[in-house]
Amino acid sequence: MVVQMDGMTPHAGAAPAARPPRRAAVGMPPESRVPMPAQNLQDAGKPRAFLNPERSRSPRWRRVAVLGGTAAITAAAVYEMGVSLSLGGITPVEALVVLLFAINLGWITLTFVSAAIGAAVIAARRPRASLTTPLTGRTAVLMPTYNENPERVFAAIEAMATGVRALGEDSTFDWFILSDTTDPAIALAEEAAFLDLRSRLGDDNAPLYYRRRRRNIARKAGNIADFCKRWGGGYDYLLVLDADSLMEPTSIIELARRMEADRDAGLIQTVPRLVHGKTVFARLHQFASRIYGPAIATGLAWWVGGEGNYWGHNAIIRRRAFTEAAGLPDLPGKAPFGGHILSHDFVEAALIRRAGWTVKIADDIQGSYEETPPSLVDFAIRDRRWCQGNLQHVGVLPARGLHWVSRFHLVSGILSYLASFLWLLLIAAGFGLAVQAYFTPPDYFSDPHQLFPTWPQIDSVLQLRLLALTGILLLGPKIFGFLTVLLSRKKRLSCGGALRLTGGFLFEVVISALMAPITMLIQSGVVLSILRGKDAGWKPQQRDGGGITWKQAFRWHRWHMAAGLGLALSAWMISPMMVAWLSPLIVGLMLSVPLSIFTSSTWIGSRARRLGLLTTPEESAPPKIGSEVLTVRPIHRAIVRTSPDIRLIVSDDWRRQLHLALLDVANDRQRGDIDPVTAVAAAKLGEAESLDEALASLKPEEQAVALATPTLFTRLSDLGALSAKKSKEREPEAA
Repeated sequence: MVVQMDGMTPHAGAAPAARPPRRAAVGMPPESRVPMPAQNLQDAGKPRAFLNPERSRSPRWRRVAVLGGTAAITAAAVYEMGVSLSLGGITPVEALVVLLFAINLGWITLTFVSAAIGAAVIAARRPRASLTTPLTGRTAVLMPTYNENPERVFAAIEAMATGVRALGEDSTFDWFILSDTTDPAIALAEEAAFLDLRSRLGDDNAPLYYRRRRRNIARKAGNIADFCKRWGGGYDYLLVLDADSLMEPTSIIELARRMEADRDAGLIQTVPRLVHGKTVFARLHQFASRIYGPAIATGLAWWVGGEGNYWGHNAIIRRRAFTEAAGLPDLPGKAPFGGHILSHDFVEAALIRRAGWTVKIADDIQGSYEETPPSLVDFAIRDRRWCQGNLQHVGVLPARGLHWVSRFHLVSGILSYLASFLWLLLIAAGFGLAVQAYFTPPDYFSDPHQLFPTWPQIDSVLQLRLLALTGILLLGPKIFGFLTVLLSRKKRLSCGGALRLTGGFLFEVVISALMAPITMLIQSGVVLSILRGKDAGWKPQQRDGGGITWKQAFRWHRWHMAAGLGLALSAWMISPMMVAWLSPLIVGLMLSVPLSIFTSSTWIGSRARRLGLLTTPEESAPPKIGSEVLTVRPIHRAIVRTSPDIRLIVSDDWRRQLHLALLDVANDRQRGDIDPVTAVAAAKLGEAESLDEALASLKPEEQAVALATPTLFTRLSDLGALSAKKSKEREPEAA
C-alpha cells in the first residue's frame, strides 16, 4: 500500500470556516493554544448573563410539578408504612425500615413521575423541523480511544465523515482520533488505519487527524483537555464521541446548527440508543433503552430545562464555555475519592452551567447511537469504574455556585450506585424485623400498672397495599414506555408487531427481575470495596463477543449463589411464608451462574432475534450510518491485520520516517517530573546491544512509550540498523 505523504489540510486557528493551505503529512494541525485553567470549587466567580433570558431560563412550574408529585406520593407511602408498623409502637428496627423505605421509594418515585410526564410529552409531540441555516463556526469531532479495536474506530469515523461530506457541510468539520492507547500492537494498527483512511478520504473532503499521547494523564478527561489547550483555539465547538459512538450525519449537523442558533447554549446532549447487541444481555439492555428510555429521558429533559446533564459522549460543547469554565481540578487526597475525577461528565456540565451557560438534553434528536457490554460480567467490570467516579462527586457537591439542579444530577449519580446498597440494607432490616418478631417474646404488659395486654400488631392490609404501590412505581416507567410504543402503529410495527413487542416486554421484565438481586450484590460489593479505599483503575472495555464459560461464571457468581442459599435456609427457619416473600431474591441469586451464561450467549441472542424477541426499530430497519460502517469495516479489518510490527517499522526507512512524522512531539514533562515507565524504557534501551535484546526486555507499556517518544524510537531504530549491519557482516562468513 502506498500512502500519500501530503495527506491533510491542517487548521491553523485562523478565521472560522477558512482552511489554511496544504502541508506535509503529520498527525495534527499546527497548534492553536487556549488556556483551560482548573476551576476553583470554592470560588465560583461571576457567571455570565444570558443573552436570551426568556429562552434560556427554565420554567419553575415544571419542577414544582415533578418534585411536588414525587414528594406527595413518597410522603403518603411513608406515612402508611409508619402507620402499618406503629400499631404496637415503633421499635428501632422498625424505624430503620421506615427510613430506608423512604429513601428507596423517593428514588423510584421520581423516575416514575418523570417517565409518566415523558410519555405524555411524547404522545403530544409534533415533529420539530430541522434547522437549515448554513454553518459558519468550525466543529472539531473528537473520538478518544484507549486500546480499542482500530477497525471499529476508523470505520465509524469514515462513515460519519463521508456522510457529512455528502450533505455538503464538510467544510466546517474536522475529525480527530485522540488516542491514549498503551498496547504497542494496537498503536501501530491505529497508525496504519489512520494513514490508509486519510489517503482514501482525500485532503479536500474530510480533514482527518490523529494524535497518541505518551502519558495518559487524567484519562479521557485529560485527553480532551490536552486537545483543547493545544488545538482548541481553532474551533468554536467540540462534538465529543466515544469509541463505540455512531451518529447520523444529519444529527451531527443538526447539533451544530442548534448550538449556533442558541448563543447561551454551552452543551447540548443527545440521548444515544443502544445498537448492535448480539448477546441476550446486550439485547435486553438495547430493548429496555429503546422502549423505556425515551419516556424517562424526555421527562427528565422536560423538567431540568437548561440545567441538563452531560453523559460524556454524543454531545456538542461550545469550546469557549468548556475551556473557560470546565477545567477539572484534582480532588484532595488519594484514590479512590481523591485525585483525577473519573466521572468527569457530570462535573463538567455542572461547571459549565455555573459559569452562566445552559446545558440541554436534546431528547428529540434521533440518530445517536452507542453500544453496551455483552455480558453481566463485562457490565460489572465497567460499573466498578463508574461507581468510583460517581462516589467521587461527594467531594464536588459542596462546590460554590452550582445550580441546585446540577447538584441534583450529582446526587442522582451517587444514589444510582448507593441505591443497591440501600436496597440491601432495607432487605436486611426487613429480615431483622421478621427475626425480631419470631424470636423475641412479646411484652404484653410493658406498663406494670396496665390491666389489659398490648398485642403486637402489623397492619397486613396496609402492607399489601404498600407492596402493590411499590410494584407499580417500579414497573411504571417500563409500562409507560411500552405503551408509547404499543399505541403507535409505526413504532409497534418497527418492533415486530404487538405480539412480539409484548413478548419482549414480558421477557425483559422477568429476566431483569431475576438479575436485579445479582446486580444489587455486585454494586453493594463495589461500594464497600471503594469505601475500604480500593482504586478501580482504568481498563479497556469489552465491546465485542460475549459468552463466558461455566468456570468463569462460577468464579464470578459463587458468592451470589451462596447468598441465595443462605437466605433461603434462614427464611425457611423462620417461616415458609418468609421464603415466599423473598422468593424473587432467592431464585435470582441461586440461578446467577446459569443466568449469567444464558444472557451472555450470542447463539441464544441470535435465536431470539430470529424469533423477533426483543426487536427494536434499529434492528427492523438498520440505521443508514450502521450500514455504512458495515460496508467499510472489512477495509479497515484488512489494514489492521496487515499493519506492520515494531521490527518492520524500525527497519524500513520509509515507514520509520512516516512514523516519526506522526509522533506527538509536545514536551509535557516539567523539570523533576519523572515518568517511571519512560525512565525504565530509556534505561533498558541504553543497555541493550541489539534490537532483539531491547524488544525482549521491554514490557508492552514500555514498548508503547518507546514508540511514542522520538528519542527512544530513534534508539530503537539505531539498534535495528546495528542488528541489520551485523547480520550482513555475518553473511559472507556463512558463505
